Formats: sequence, C-alpha cells, structure tokens
Amino acid sequence: MDTQEKIKIRKAKRILIAEDERPLAKVLLLKLTKAGFEVVIVCNGEEALDKITTEKFDLILLDLVMPNISGFGVLTKMKELGNNTPVIVLSNLSQEGDEIKAKNLGAEDFFVKSNTPISEIVKHVQKTLAVGK
Repeated sequence: MDTQEKIKIRKAKRILIAEDERPLAKVLLLKLTKAGFEVVIVCNGEEALDKITTEKFDLILLDLVMPNISGFGVLTKMKELGNNTPVIVLSNLSQEGDEIKAKNLGAEDFFVKSNTPISEIVKHVQKTLAVGK
C-alpha cells in the first residue's frame, strides 16, 4: 500500500462515553457506532480518567453524577493535565450554575439528558467532529 492509499483510509473518530446509566450508554453506543464512530464506554469517573490518560479520544461524552469521581472531578483533572479533548456534558443536573461550572472547567457543550433526544446528541457529535465535511 503506497502513501496515497494510506491517506485515503480514514480512521474512525474515537469517542469516550462516561455514563453510569447503562441503558443510555448502550443506546449512545449503538447510535454512534452506526454513525461510523469507534466508541468506548466507562461507568464511573475513575475509569474515565484512566482511559483519558492512557488512550486518545477525539471527543468525550461526560455525565456529571457518577460513582467514584464526578464529572466535575474529571473535568478538573483534565484541565490540570492540559488535556484539550472536546467534552460534551450530558447530565440531569439542570441548574444554570452546573452548566456554567462545567463550561468554566472546559466543557464545550452541556445537554440535559431528559430534555435532549439521542438523535440530537448524535447530530451534535457529528457537527463537533466535523464528520462529513
């Protein structure tokens, strides 16, 4: 395979889903995989930090209320480490202060899970990662 052939092969963008609600995590996995992404799921903040520090991801979908380390804790540690991976927060915390705090810690966007259809999340992920351009 020559260099030009290698360039034509596009590697799937990698997404980390840090979500302790397993049914939601599985639906996101199915929808994002179908949309052409490589997806890894973790169920708590400690696992999320382990993956973030040992693997490369193009985007992180992050819940705020998780066991071991909260999403805020994950964002704080990422900021300390200088990790600039884009983060979209998916949470049921809907206080304006939570969104402001998450964005101040580096989150690009904030969606309230109960108010946001899965299809909208997938479209936003595609837009954020500029898939199809």
